[in-house]
Amino acid sequence: MALTLVIGNKNYSSWSLRGWLAMALTEAPFEELRIPLYAADSHRRLLAHSPTAKVPVLETEADGAIWDSLAIAEYLAERFPEAHLWPFGQAARAHARAICAEMHSGFVALRSHMPMDMKRNQALDGIPEEAAEDIRRICAIWSDCRRRFGQDGPYLFGHASIADAFYAPVASRLRSYAVELPGEAAAYVDTIYRWPAFQRWYQAALQETEIIE
Repeated sequence: MALTLVIGNKNYSSWSLRGWLAMALTEAPFEELRIPLYAADSHRRLLAHSPTAKVPVLETEADGAIWDSLAIAEYLAERFPEAHLWPFGQAARAHARAICAEMHSGFVALRSHMPMDMKRNQALDGIPEEAAEDIRRICAIWSDCRRRFGQDGPYLFGHASIADAFYAPVASRLRSYAVELPGEAAAYVDTIYRWPAFQRWYQAALQETEIIE
C-alpha cells in the first residue's frame, strides 16, 4: 500500500498541511516528499509529480496522482473508511463538507494579509477590515460547529476530522499573528496546537531554514 505525499515547505505551505493532516488521520504508512517552494527548480520538480505544479499531491500505487487537498481528503476518506475522516452522522458530514468547501475557496483577505508562517510570533500593525471580517466568520464557524456537533471532544466535530485538518492552518495564522480571539476560538486554537499530528508538523516546520519573503 505505497502512498507518497508531495508537500512544500512545512513553515509556509498551508495547503500541504491540510493534506498531510488528512493523511495522518488515516494512521496509514506513507512516504513524504518535500519540495521547497519558490526555489529555482521548484516548478520543474513539482511538474514531475503534478500537472498543476502545486502541492499537495498524493501519489498512489494504483490510482495515479491525486492533486488538490480537498480531493486528497475525499480519496483518503473513501480508501480508509474505518478511520472516520469525516464526522459521524449525515448532518454533521454535510456541514463539515460545507465549511471545508468554504475554506477551500474563501477567506482570500486573511490569506493575503496573514500568509502562513509558523515561526512568526508578532501581531500586525492593525488588521485590515476585510481580514478582520474573515476572522469573525471563521470564529462563527468554529462556535457553531462546537455548539452543534462538538459535544464528544475538543475538535470541531468532537473527534479530529478533515474539518480540523482544513482549519488548522488558520489556527496557526491566528496564533502567529497574535490575534485576540473570543474564548471559544482561543480554546480551539489551543486544541489544534495540542493535536499530536499538528505538533509533529509544527516541530518540523521550526527546524526549516528556508526563508520565503
